[in-house]
Amino acid sequence: MAKYNRIKDLREDSDKTQQDLADYLGTSTQHYGKYELGYAEIPFERAILLAKYYNVSLDYIAGLTNTKRPLPNDTLSDSEQDLIKTVRSLTESEKMKLLKIAEVIFKS
Repeated sequence: MAKYNRIKDLREDSDKTQQDLADYLGTSTQHYGKYELGYAEIPFERAILLAKYYNVSLDYIAGLTNTKRPLPNDTLSDSEQDLIKTVRSLTESEKMKLLKIAEVIFKS
């Protein structure tokens, strides 16, 4: 089982009790405590509720990123999304070349 340190940290940072979060999620305090300790997996629906409650990403709750609030893709234009996809597909060497070209172009 995964231990969800992030939900404990988020709860404590928000000055909330386990009872507060259990009530919000519609579960018992004892069962919520099991989420924090890793004795019970958080159901996906409840993980989504926690992400919304704290205004953080599911990736942050799962410990996959340290970024609490990533930029949602729907705030990017189509051309910005295409640019990001293109850059992500490049090798590190190609990214460095592109960066040097961009610096030359935009220094003027």
